[in-house]
Amino acid sequence: MKNIPLPPTSHQPKKYSGPSADEVLALRKQFMNPGIFLYYKKPLMVVEGSMQYVWDDSGKRYLDGLGGIVTISVGHCHPHVIAAGNKQSELYQHSTTIYLHPNVAQYAEKLASKMPGDLKACYFVNSGSEANDLALLMARASTGNYDIIALRNAYHGGNASGMGVTAHSTWKYNVPHSFGVHHALAPYQYRGPFGYDDAHAGLKYANDVKEVIDFATPGKVAGFIAESIQGVGGFVEFPQGYLKQTYEYVRAAGGVCIADEVQTGFGRTGSHFWGFETQDVIPDIVTMAKGIGNGCPLAAVVTTHKIAASLQGKIHFNTFGGNPVVSAMGKAVLEVIEKDSLQANSLKLGNHIRVGLYKLKEKHKIIGDVRAKGLMIGIEMVKDRETKAPASAECAMVLEKARELGLLIGKGGLWGQTIRFAPPMCITQADADFLLEVLDESFSTL
Repeated sequence: MKNIPLPPTSHQPKKYSGPSADEVLALRKQFMNPGIFLYYKKPLMVVEGSMQYVWDDSGKRYLDGLGGIVTISVGHCHPHVIAAGNKQSELYQHSTTIYLHPNVAQYAEKLASKMPGDLKACYFVNSGSEANDLALLMARASTGNYDIIALRNAYHGGNASGMGVTAHSTWKYNVPHSFGVHHALAPYQYRGPFGYDDAHAGLKYANDVKEVIDFATPGKVAGFIAESIQGVGGFVEFPQGYLKQTYEYVRAAGGVCIADEVQTGFGRTGSHFWGFETQDVIPDIVTMAKGIGNGCPLAAVVTTHKIAASLQGKIHFNTFGGNPVVSAMGKAVLEVIEKDSLQANSLKLGNHIRVGLYKLKEKHKIIGDVRAKGLMIGIEMVKDRETKAPASAECAMVLEKARELGLLIGKGGLWGQTIRFAPPMCITQADADFLLEVLDESFSTL
């Protein structure tokens, strides 16, 4: 196997002395949810992390190309974020919303300053699933309607209401919350009926939402929910004009528009701070999680004061949402993004990687499509470029080979055919070149 050296790092990992990976796996099988899935034929046990790198129990180092599934935004154990959490933990850890505390109020002010338009009312919760559940409640409470329009190829969470609007059968059960949910065509130009060569693709996909409104929910739309770029679906970016036209249709039918920014937010797209801004729209409700806290359990819903007023009829309370520790860490994340210019870094290195991947596509016919917006990068693998038959097994093989070479990447898409690369936004030019070299070698071994 070709040796591809990782870029150097000054971090010296501690020697691991805990239970072995086999022992941990046995404990999981005996005492944990049997539905939890694992990557890799031989499960990987990560025990330490520093910025863009992680170490397994044997001391081997990897470039984390998935960021804990797009969760580590500014770097593993970033010193500024850790210091903020530690400082607050030593002072006071828990304060519910029935008391005042400066951290959550100051954090809400800073988060709201990042939002366009009238999006100024912040709700803090613990996960993206919970955030989307609250957003759906807001849509129904503020409009008086029930029906929700979501997209095929979408993923919105692992709770019952999140599964209800999710379209991936591998991620959902037959939950009652699917009642009243209508799925429109995914604006998926590589596989959908309107491709990259169609200048009017955005309008045509939006017209499918209009048909759903006209025939399935006439005059009774509560809301439309969509990821700004589909994450689990394989980092699918929508054609220009799609959200603008769709939002017009939804609002004309009495509904509100929800942008799921769980994976796209906080500068990851490079060109903009929020994914929806790439489509030149302002939603009515925005949900966010994962990278918002750089690994701590924090999520948020931001909406207008008008929509927020619809929830004043009942008491809103969250035991842990926005507690002093996570609020301090969330604020620190925003400070790091600004101070270290991580949005600009995402744009620069995302463009560099995209150019490199186009060259790999010319060399390796198994690459059917390359999609890249900043540091959200998808490489769709196909057995044949004409039929676009998903190369699911080959995608899994590339993940295994990349791991051997020191790179951790993810996969997505309905058939598990798309490589996903979404690293901590602090990666360097050397990391980007390492990624391209490892992928080239991994594709070459198929």
